[in-house]
Amino acid sequence: MENFYFFIVMCILLIILPGPDTAIATKNTLAAGRTGGFKTLFGTFCALLIHTFAAVVGLSAIIVKSALLFSIFKYVGAVYLFYLGIKTLWAIRNKKADAAIEMPIASKYGSKSCFKQGFLTNILNPKVAIFFLTFLPQFVDSGSNTFVPFLLMGITYAILTAVWFLFYISLVNQISIFMKKPKTTMFVEAITGTVLIGFGIKLALEKT
Repeated sequence: MENFYFFIVMCILLIILPGPDTAIATKNTLAAGRTGGFKTLFGTFCALLIHTFAAVVGLSAIIVKSALLFSIFKYVGAVYLFYLGIKTLWAIRNKKADAAIEMPIASKYGSKSCFKQGFLTNILNPKVAIFFLTFLPQFVDSGSNTFVPFLLMGITYAILTAVWFLFYISLVNQISIFMKKPKTTMFVEAITGTVLIGFGIKLALEKT
């Protein structure tokens, strides 16, 4: 393996860029507190580990090289992101009704689906598979055995992702007194829902 420390720096820069995972973590932390955020993070972490092992054994390469499989993953992932975006926007209407009768938002919107959302958002994104297959080989000696280096780099990326989101979720939770005010929450979720729909459309238009 070459330039492992440079690999870590590049991973950190890529991880902190906002994406679908960030949008889902933000939404679920605001809706279900730190528990919801951590469950979302665990789902994302599990999906990244699966992507790592898939890349190691070559399954990701098959998906990327097969236009049909890539398209299936792409459109299923796009539809799921679009669904989450619509669901988030629709929930705002229900929260307005809850606020009118002074029903606590947290009592109705739990965290039981947060793991699933974090997991599916990541596992159904074929761009993650492409990332592993195009980014990781740049840090491996040509002609050497790639199993152990790929495995180590994939696990490192997953751990760095978990560390970043632990910090991010804790930060969002710390300012939740302001963020969880009904009007602020609905504003943030309106933006989040719109962003998720945008990511879904962008993924659907991604070329194979």
